[in-house]
Amino acid sequence: MDNKEKQILVTIITLILIFGGYAFYVYQKYIEPDFTIVNNFQFWGKAFLILIPVTIVSQIIIHIVFAIITKIVTNEDLPTKTDERDKLIELKSIRISHWIFTAGFLLSMVTLVLNMQPYVMFITLIASGFISGIVSEIVKLYYYRKGF
Repeated sequence: MDNKEKQILVTIITLILIFGGYAFYVYQKYIEPDFTIVNNFQFWGKAFLILIPVTIVSQIIIHIVFAIITKIVTNEDLPTKTDERDKLIELKSIRISHWIFTAGFLLSMVTLVLNMQPYVMFITLIASGFISGIVSEIVKLYYYRKGF
């Protein structure tokens, strides 16, 4: 397995763990004791704003640890060069990710049009961001495996 494929798998696993852990933490700490908080827009704003830096910082830390472990095990640095193939794969995965997030955003607006509770819109929006991130990484893995 190539180093890029290993990095993609690490990213997928950490995204799932971070999102799952954060969702479980928020549910246990805030939603389970008082379910009426899900109708509070301030709660959802804080949840979004905290999720973003938590994800970014933890991804950075995990990739640094991955690079260190790879250096120790293989005694090789991670490749820093990107060629046209890597850029093309990145662009294709970003395009698909954007389409998925846009569809999720539109779906979240449809939940408001259908007069559903506001928390359904926020959950749909968060889920579409998570799904688009995971699908982006899976598409990268697919194209690297396919030999695009």
